[in-house]
Parts: sequence; C-alpha cells; structure tokens
Amino acid sequence: QLYREARECLTLLSQRLGSQKFFFGDSPASLDALVFSRLAPLMKAKLPNGKLQQHLKSLQNLCNYCTSILSLYFPWDGGESHPPPHPVGLDETEEDPHKRRKQLLSVLVGLAAMLGYAFLSGIVSIQRGSVGPASRQPVTLQEEEEEE
Repeated sequence: QLYREARECLTLLSQRLGSQKFFFGDSPASLDALVFSRLAPLMKAKLPNGKLQQHLKSLQNLCNYCTSILSLYFPWDGGESHPPPHPVGLDETEEDPHKRRKQLLSVLVGLAAMLGYAFLSGIVSIQRGSVGPASRQPVTLQEEEEEE
C-alpha cells in the first residue's frame, strides 16, 4: 500500500513537472527545494529494496530535474555524493594556521563561562578569612561575653 502510494506520488510529480526546468517555471521555488530534498537521496542512495528507486529512474524528467539541480547548485559534486577533495599537499595546519589557537581560546571561553555561572548562581563561593599570626586563636562566643 505504501509503495503504491509513493509510486503514485512520484508519477504525479512527474506529470506536474512536465518538460519545465522547475515546478513553477525557469527559476526554483521552495517547492523545488522540498521535492529535490526528497528525490535526490531516493535517486542516489543504495537501498535494500529498489522498487521505488527503479520507478523514479523510469521517470526521466524527474531524473533530469535532480541532475540539473545537482549540477547547478553542487557543481563540485558532478552527480556524486562527496564534497570536493582537499587540494593535494595541504595538511590541516596549512589550511588553517590558527586552528590550535582557536580551539584553545574556545575552551578557555567555555571554562570562564562555566565558572562565572557557578559563582553567580551560588554553586561555588569564596569565603574570606582573616589573615593574622598563626598563633592567634579564633575568639569564641564565651570569650566575647567575658570581655564585655
């Protein structure tokens, strides 16, 4: 039942597209983005059951539609599912010479934010003690009353 409805949907999309480049003429609309986002994986992915994929591939205008969008918006892709490779001879340090510095800075900012939150929310507090000679003992309540 589900495959039958999906095949029917693909057929209706194919009929609606007809020989146009996009669903609403010569420029893409949000419907084109939505339809492409569903058709491209179905067309490109390796599926365990390829019935629906075979039906899509039989609808030549939908295949041309996906290929056209791939070449227009993903020119490096050439219809494949991988981004452009890194240029030969460049390692990560040459690509971004300040990568380590940025990583360290982001860790320090995160740590400062967490410590700031801990202090402001009262999770952590600092109590000041009096600084004096080591031999001086703290005054107890009883001694205070005697002095008065």
